[in-house]
Amino acid sequence: MPAQKVASVGKLINYFKKLIIYFPTTKRSKKVSKSTQEKAVRLIDARGPRYTAAITTLVLSAALVTESNLIIGFQFAVFLSAVLFGLRRSIYGFIYRNLIQPRLSGPVPSESEAAPRFAQFVGALFAATALIGGVTGNSAVFVIATSFALAAAFLNAAFGFCLGCQFYLLILRGKARLTAHN
Repeated sequence: MPAQKVASVGKLINYFKKLIIYFPTTKRSKKVSKSTQEKAVRLIDARGPRYTAAITTLVLSAALVTESNLIIGFQFAVFLSAVLFGLRRSIYGFIYRNLIQPRLSGPVPSESEAAPRFAQFVGALFAATALIGGVTGNSAVFVIATSFALAAAFLNAAFGFCLGCQFYLLILRGKARLTAHN
């Protein structure tokens, strides 16, 4: 009897060790400086941004053709929800997670949320500029800002090339070079 209890306790300990490895704590230790700690990385399904870029392409195309402040305002809200709440909790992220992702098969590739989230921030800036242009009656600003956002969304949807993600990586490289020289 005692041997069985020891074996059960051993299995339980191994189980908790595995949990600790797969779900590390994100609390910061007071002994380690902030510069040496790694930040918790949020992972997303790498296929999601491409599907949401396809929806964004359709919405921005409609906004460009109709020059509708309502449509560009909606797209601005979508971009802003992704920036503020994360890609998984954004409006298009909800659509992807509930309607598209369950129908996909095969391994789920994952990537860090940081670069696509930055791309959503850049999209929000362009959508805000277009919205301001539309509200003030400046059609040229509306068309140019919407066109830039549409071009970036189309590149991601059609070719899987995320322009905002590439800018994010350039900024990280530049930041690393600056800190290396100091």
